[in-house]
Amino acid sequence: MLELLTRITVNPKQCGGCPCIRGMRIRVSDVLDLFVAGLSAEEILEEMPDLERDDLKPALVYASRKLNHPVLVA
Repeated sequence: MLELLTRITVNPKQCGGCPCIRGMRIRVSDVLDLFVAGLSAEEILEEMPDLERDDLKPALVYASRKLNHPVLVA
């Protein structure tokens, strides 16, 4: 699972520090928004030809991990 996340990069000088796919200016949130809009994996790959099929699952894993991150309240 951790190997998947190596495709997600964060650079404070790129896209405002938002998580991106493989150092490109394609944010994880861009990929998620396309899924939410109802596009299939194939349609997303057509819409963003720089993406590879192997980029889609890491975007979902990253989002899942961020949502499942426990926050301790003092």
